[in-house]
Amino acid sequence: MENLLKDLVTLLAQDERLIIEGQLLKNKVIELALALDSSLIRLLISSDGIRRHFFQDVDGVLVFDKIKFQQFVSNKAFLPDSYTAFKNKIGLTAENYYLTDSKEVVLVWPYKDCVLEGGQTKEDAKRNEIFWNETLASDQIDRLLAPKVLTNFKKYSKDVGYNATNISREDNLIIKGNNLLVLHTLKDVYARGVKLIYIDPPYNTGSDGFLYNDSFSQSTWLTFMKNRIEAAKSLLADNGVFVMQLSDHRVAEGKMLLDEAFGRENFINHVTVKTRSPSGFKTVNLGVFETAEYLYFYAAKNKKSVRYKPQYVISSYDSNYKYIIENYDDDFRNWVIIGLDSVIANELGFSTVRDCKKSLGDAAFESKMAESALANSTRVFRYTEINDDASKEAVQLRNMSKSDPDTIYKLGEGNSGIFIRGGKQIYFYDRKVREIDGELAPTMLLTNIWTDISWEGIASEGGVKLKQGKKPERLIKRILDMYTQENDIVLDFFAGSGTTVAAAHKMNRRWIAIEQMDYMHDLPEARLIRIIDGEQSGISKIVKWKGGGSFVYCELSKANQSFIDKIQEAENSEKLTAIWQTMQEKAFLSYRIAPKNIDLASADFIDLSLDDQKRFLIEVMDKNMLYVPASEIDDVTYGISDEDKKLNRQFFGKS
Repeated sequence: MENLLKDLVTLLAQDERLIIEGQLLKNKVIELALALDSSLIRLLISSDGIRRHFFQDVDGVLVFDKIKFQQFVSNKAFLPDSYTAFKNKIGLTAENYYLTDSKEVVLVWPYKDCVLEGGQTKEDAKRNEIFWNETLASDQIDRLLAPKVLTNFKKYSKDVGYNATNISREDNLIIKGNNLLVLHTLKDVYARGVKLIYIDPPYNTGSDGFLYNDSFSQSTWLTFMKNRIEAAKSLLADNGVFVMQLSDHRVAEGKMLLDEAFGRENFINHVTVKTRSPSGFKTVNLGVFETAEYLYFYAAKNKKSVRYKPQYVISSYDSNYKYIIENYDDDFRNWVIIGLDSVIANELGFSTVRDCKKSLGDAAFESKMAESALANSTRVFRYTEINDDASKEAVQLRNMSKSDPDTIYKLGEGNSGIFIRGGKQIYFYDRKVREIDGELAPTMLLTNIWTDISWEGIASEGGVKLKQGKKPERLIKRILDMYTQENDIVLDFFAGSGTTVAAAHKMNRRWIAIEQMDYMHDLPEARLIRIIDGEQSGISKIVKWKGGGSFVYCELSKANQSFIDKIQEAENSEKLTAIWQTMQEKAFLSYRIAPKNIDLASADFIDLSLDDQKRFLIEVMDKNMLYVPASEIDDVTYGISDEDKKLNRQFFGKS
């Protein structure tokens, strides 16, 4: 048996797909074997010993016994590491089976991410996502996702931060804690009450914390996102909209998840956003430069119920607008129509348009035309065709004016009327002119390709210094303009630097931000405090922001999570030993372990790396008890204050 194990390890190491960072991947070996991967089968057949053990000769045909192979590779004796050996030695079992072999438990993928960063992190801090890939009893799922107690309430208004004495659905919220658990905590309170959800999740680029073999990495990200999207969906109003931003790395998978969650029939749009320009060293030897990210818009229930406010972007001058009415204030029947180019030439002292163009140059003359058209937009016009599908009256006037081309006809009353001359409609330039970001400009309807929002110079927007991963407030403003109105609730459960809720606050929307990492205090929380005080970056000038408003900060009340935080911060084994002593008295430990069997002073534990020692102490805790269940708020074990109890009852509508 020992030789067979050794031979198999040596043989499998020849397949590059099975190796990551010098380690042979058990799960990948099993995955390929069960899929009867041709390359793996050929490799196994190449060894006489392996072939004899796992293949049967049936009338000259070799038949692979994949079940026998799977059982052999799954055995703890195959590729045992020190961590697994230690766990097995202390006997993490259920009814005489090692937990990984027991049929009474299942591998619950959604809950291996109990500590997870949000969409962005500080530039100088490497992402350090922590996942638990544990075997959990299937009947624990409901308890894990039950609403949790909120604590550490603080309310901020202009120039003041103070303890909250009351809380209601009218308050803006920043909630610190695992976003999956926070979403389930909000589920009953805000069910069908959120108008728009925007998220900018981790893109799973291979450098953002999802460091597993390709197959495992993809399934990890898919499950990670699926559970959050499903939880968030229950918060959306029936006419609400869900927006997810992705890069090229997860576009296909993200679209698949959203189709499943909301239904393909509720797909609204796929928008391409230009986020950067090729420049400098980044463009060297990269092939086609990635310059875009993507927004996916889905209706919560029925996209026919979603109300979209048309959006416009600045366009260039349309040279077809080349006529101007000299005496617009006179009766329209007496209007004098001349060329706009003639007006410009005359104003500049030239006797002919040709001389003016020759002197200025074509580009400068075109610029003068654009400038004059904008300044005189109510008098400048172009002719447009009147089709047969226009109103009966318009078609009649069109036909009449063809035979009388010098006469102007009018359909309708006042300035909104339709003017017709020579069989064509007079279409005024002011219909193209709108206020964009506080300035009048010619416009066109927004398309699904956005290139007009600058991503340059946003590194310090909102007083939050980030060089990458940050989104412009103008991007969020546009999305909110499209689908929300004042006082609608906007949610971002990957709050990151707080761009979504910063824009929402300045636009008088109500909002909820969820973030887990400690940088919440330095990024979104501090940013919103500055905004309340009147901070002027981002869209502040566009929306004439002067400051004001308020928000409530709170966080999930920690139980086992407080021990996890200490374990992660521990610098050596001695500190872990001290933490373990306290854990035995106060932590909620897994029912699967007997604390008396765990000796941190043993050679087996000491020989583990510090990371594996931390991993073990985290694994012995009951993950259902990371945070305090709301249903157990009165249990003296948790020490919830009377003030927090009052605020929780207000929040959950039980006061």
